[in-house]
Amino acid sequence: MTTVLHARTPSGDDRHRADLQSRSTTLPTRLRPADLMRITDQGVADVLDGVYDHVLPPRWDPVERWATRLVNDDELDVWLISWTPDRSTELHDHAGSLGALTVVTGCLREYRWTGGDLSLRVLRAGDQASFPLGWVHDVQRHDPPAARSDGTEPPTTTPTLSVHAYSPPLTAMSFYAVTDHHTLRRTRTELTDRPE
Repeated sequence: MTTVLHARTPSGDDRHRADLQSRSTTLPTRLRPADLMRITDQGVADVLDGVYDHVLPPRWDPVERWATRLVNDDELDVWLISWTPDRSTELHDHAGSLGALTVVTGCLREYRWTGGDLSLRVLRAGDQASFPLGWVHDVQRHDPPAARSDGTEPPTTTPTLSVHAYSPPLTAMSFYAVTDHHTLRRTRTELTDRPE
């Protein structure tokens, strides 16, 4: 007696399971950058709706940055971060974590290493960015000059805020300097569970 085995056509569930398995072998998390951007977008909506008013400081420090963790589990960290003028995160990566951010209020500027130079982009309220593995960048508050009739700049009273998501949660970050030969040199690596 001969038995003939017929190849089974994969169902949608089988294809989805295979997709997750292939992703899990190539990425450190099942969450993709697009998932993280949706998560940060929802975090912004929650911040604007007052869900996290109870964790906000009574007064925003004009010098020191502030951060609070909004979500933390084995798969994900979500942070609300304030940005102050003239403070830089330094060029850094997120080690084995993918990341994303959405700007809540104000503007940020990001200097990203392109492999031979730094590229600048400005992110305004509502803008998003994702950070795949190996992404090296420096994020800073960006205060565009505001024109006044007397030529002076008005003081900024609204904090610059952004929501960040990392998966898996951050465990380490490496910091870098650009050499005279337009290459990156790692200056240090720090174990951390906090965003830079």
